[in-house]
Formats: sequence, C-alpha cells, structure tokens
Amino acid sequence: MSGIRTRHRKLRRPWNEAGHAHELTFSCNGRLPLLANDRVRQWLLDAMDTARRRWDFELWAYVIMPEHVHMLVYPRRPHYEVAAFLKSVKQSVARKAISWLRQSSSGLLGKLRIVRAGRVEHRFWLEGGGYDRNIFDEATAWTCVEYIHRNPVRRGLVDAPSDWLWSSARWYEQLDGVKLEMDDCPPPVRNPITGCRPSR
Repeated sequence: MSGIRTRHRKLRRPWNEAGHAHELTFSCNGRLPLLANDRVRQWLLDAMDTARRRWDFELWAYVIMPEHVHMLVYPRRPHYEVAAFLKSVKQSVARKAISWLRQSSSGLLGKLRIVRAGRVEHRFWLEGGGYDRNIFDEATAWTCVEYIHRNPVRRGLVDAPSDWLWSSARWYEQLDGVKLEMDDCPPPVRNPITGCRPSR
C-alpha cells in the first residue's frame, strides 16, 4: 500500500488529505437488501471500477453486502474529493437500479419513494455521505482489509471470507472467480494476515 503516512493523531472527522486512505461505508435506503441481486452487484462493481479510473483512486478492498457496501480506497492525487468519487459510484448504480425496478414493476420501488418539494422521487441509497474514516498507517489499513472481508462471515452468510464472491477476499487469496481486480500493493508491504498478492 503506497503513500500511507505513519503518524498518529486522534481522528475527529474525515478530511481530504494527501497520503490518507479512506474506509468508506454506505447503505441502501431503509437498509433494504437492494444489493442482494447479482445484476445490481455487477452494476456496483462496474461503477466502482469506472470511478477509480476517473478520479485516480486505488481500490484496496471491498465487500458488497445485501444492504450496504464497505470499501478501502486510496486517492493517488494530492488534491481530491472523496465525495465526488462516492457520488459517481452511487449515482450510476441508483439510475440503473431505479430504471430496472420501474421496468420490472417491482414492489420495492414503492419502498424507495420519497416526496421532496411536492415532487415524487425514488431514493436508492440512504441519504447522506455514509461513513468515511481517514486511515494513515499501514497496520490500520490491513486491519480494515480484514474487517471488510470478514463481514459476510460475521453475518453467517458464508464460512470463510473467500466463499463470498462479492468481495476482494478471493483476489487476496489468489483464487479463481475474482469479480474485480484490486490495485496491487507494492513490495515490501505485506498483509500480516494473508500476505500481499504479488504484482503481475
């Protein structure tokens, strides 16, 4: 993991600072399991991949749960906006999902209905920016990777992190069926849990 600063200070709020990674969490509106469908999950992966290229972010880890998402990202540019990165991910998925729900006459669409300024809208994601924690040391970053990968195990969805197809755990363990490639962490950094996947 490149560029992580090794200084210690208490975190009070997230901020866009060079050399910091960001642990991001955001949820579906009403905590509904809108991400339980493989089609929507793939849209999310596509959006994450597009956003990281557009905004020049490294993607270090992720997991897509039925109703929320965790990501660990690292902005390569010294000046960046996590909010812009997140907006591009979330808007893309929301537009496709709402359109798909309309076409399929899904009963879920009614649960996403809101009225704002007298106008009916449908909100896919929970309002607000979600959770954003700055991470500036490597040990914390690797702890975050493990936490992200263990989410499906803690929920009882699978027995091992790599059994969950919709996370980066399989990439770290060099297994087949990887849905989205992660950005390689350069040597000599090593994951104390599983070891860093070697660069190709």
